[in-house]
Amino acid sequence: MFTIEHEFDSTVITLVDDGPAPLQEDISINAFTECVTLEQYDARTDEVLKITLSPSQLRDLAAALNLPEGSYVLPPKKG
Repeated sequence: MFTIEHEFDSTVITLVDDGPAPLQEDISINAFTECVTLEQYDARTDEVLKITLSPSQLRDLAAALNLPEGSYVLPPKKG
């Protein structure tokens, strides 16, 4: 399950783990113009962990999900 919310300066996607146990904590994805952040609560440390991706890293990640093992360089984005 997931939700999508449009905030003032970002779009927030929340991924809820509703599969079989053991379940993972929700993941919040904040899409800003200049970056995308992923946040997940870590119960072991009682902290929210954050990862920040640039637009090009996000594009590479999306492409990598559909490619076989290997090393790749995507062409520059046009326009």
